[in-house]
Amino acid sequence: MNRAVFPGSFDPITLGHVDIIKRATKIFDEIIVAIGINNEKKYLFSNDVRIQFIEDTFIKEPKIKVKKYKGLTINFCKKNNINTILRGVRNPSDFEFEKAIAHTNYKLSGVETVFLITNPEFSYISSSIVREIIENNGNYQKLVPKTVRI
Repeated sequence: MNRAVFPGSFDPITLGHVDIIKRATKIFDEIIVAIGINNEKKYLFSNDVRIQFIEDTFIKEPKIKVKKYKGLTINFCKKNNINTILRGVRNPSDFEFEKAIAHTNYKLSGVETVFLITNPEFSYISSSIVREIIENNGNYQKLVPKTVRI
């Protein structure tokens, strides 16, 4: 089975994430959306709420699973017998940042990284922008799937 992990904090999941995940289902037999847990980081939404948002978004997509993990993504990959990390790239600075991580992951583990370029209609959306809009009582609903509600 050709599986990939799409790691992130997904705080919250955005339409850009949804686009990457849906497009990746045409390439992979299974996509594991892996929510990285970092106790040092302050999240807007709890782990359980973020998981629920994603599960509800993809409730009719049998190829998509959701898991949470702590530690290095490559260790999660080894533990779950996954050879590919999926990443979305919005712009050149995203690519440069992700490229360094991909090279490091490959050097340390042999795990490959596949990049999908974000669809232009979603390229401006980021979870941090959405969080700021939510925290300031703005209208965030056009940037996230319908399952993300406060």
